[in-house]
Amino acid sequence: MNWSVNYLPEALDDFRRLDGSQKILVRKAIRKVCQNPLPETEGGYGKLLGNKNGSSLSGFLKVKLRGAGLRIVYQLVRQENNMLVIIIGMREDSEVYDAAQKRIRKHGL
Repeated sequence: MNWSVNYLPEALDDFRRLDGSQKILVRKAIRKVCQNPLPETEGGYGKLLGNKNGSSLSGFLKVKLRGAGLRIVYQLVRQENNMLVIIIGMREDSEVYDAAQKRIRKHGL
């Protein structure tokens, strides 16, 4: 069962700023993850986030595209079978997670 995917407006901007090959990788990863975006502990593809470098990201998940250096942080809305992409970033871990935390606060997630 595929979950629907929504994006914060900032995450769409993140995607638009990627180059062509990065966009292909991200599309492919999101297509795969939306088949089962649950945490790895429940048999899915997502890795649970906790408190990273002072950012409280408990309840959010990530997918890391190691070869490309990209990270995708998302939130599950289980009752609606929806995953909400918070950030797509080609930054160091701390920068991505700090930016994700700011977006989460801004949107009241």
